[in-house]
Amino acid sequence: MTTTALPVVLAGARGHGRWHMENIRRLQHRGVVRLAGICELTPLTEDEIPRGLGSPRQSADFGALLEATGARIAVVCTPIPTHTDLALTAAAKGVHLLLEKPPAPSFAEFRRMADGVARAGVACQIGFQSLGSHALPAIRALMARGAIGEVVGVGGAGAWARDEAYYRRVPWAGRRRLNGVDVVDGALTNPLAHAVATALALGGCTRAEDVTGIETELWHANAIESDDTSCVRVTTAQGRPVTVAATLCAEHPDEPYVLVHGSSGRITFWYKQDRVLLQRAGHGPEEFEYRRTDLLENLARHLTDGDELLVTPDSTGAFMKVVEAVRQAPDPAPLPQGAWHRIPGENRRVVPGVDGLVAAAADTLALYSELDAPWALPAVLPEEVSTR
Repeated sequence: MTTTALPVVLAGARGHGRWHMENIRRLQHRGVVRLAGICELTPLTEDEIPRGLGSPRQSADFGALLEATGARIAVVCTPIPTHTDLALTAAAKGVHLLLEKPPAPSFAEFRRMADGVARAGVACQIGFQSLGSHALPAIRALMARGAIGEVVGVGGAGAWARDEAYYRRVPWAGRRRLNGVDVVDGALTNPLAHAVATALALGGCTRAEDVTGIETELWHANAIESDDTSCVRVTTAQGRPVTVAATLCAEHPDEPYVLVHGSSGRITFWYKQDRVLLQRAGHGPEEFEYRRTDLLENLARHLTDGDELLVTPDSTGAFMKVVEAVRQAPDPAPLPQGAWHRIPGENRRVVPGVDGLVAAAADTLALYSELDAPWALPAVLPEEVSTR
């Protein structure tokens, strides 16, 4: 490790924060960054800190820790409602940010964060790791040269499984609000947020002003406030719909994907695998695998070498309009008792047939109610969506 490694403070080192610690360790070994501090309400034990990271300073006081360590970067991986205040604390001290997704629980909080960061003049990267995939520019190049004809829309599908303990791991899990504060921890806005953000990115709809309307359908099989089985259709300024269907109650969980529909073909992107399938008229199927740029490394290179940031706050404005539509929608409806069952031994709830519905929604750009799901309510009518 060289002396030029940028000091990093990690806020939120348990849960998904463990992934960030391992990633920091990987980059520390390469001399890109070094872990200078950990911010947790309860300090990590020695056994909780991976080998090779030394003994970083620990404190529950985020601002004081940033000052004491001389941090250049803060990685914020804390509960969703805390993102904005922690980001602004870092920005006020001139510390650059990698902010976990979703960046905020409401569009107003998102704007407060993004505007504050911009005024402070610090760099902010939003943690949609899939948007660092080299597959995205490759897919855009295929689209631009007409490989699948005219692009008519983009679908996204995420059929995952979460057991009932998932919703008991932290107080805010599966909540729309907690103690009067927005949380919006639903399938579309958190676990499968990458499917939404990636579909919007490939649909050319990234900024808030690119969104003209949003329809949502939200349900839950689990005993939670938020949605675990849901879909959304975004009307874009380009006129091409983006439909994403998600469930955490899949019968057979599988890799999520985004599907670009063209007039003479389609492109399937399994974004967690950086794998692309091109299918087009007059050609056999072609499959490609790509690498990806790590977002923390990209942020570090932005600071040291001037590399362009991959996921700025403004480029997630369209995703945040979806979060806002989910937040403002009527509370998700519970699925009727006969629409789900528990799997013995797995302590999780399954919605029979939902895997096929998720795939069909991505394939047809239709909502669950339009696919005659027996439990689906009529779709919420699209409305004009404010860009501010």
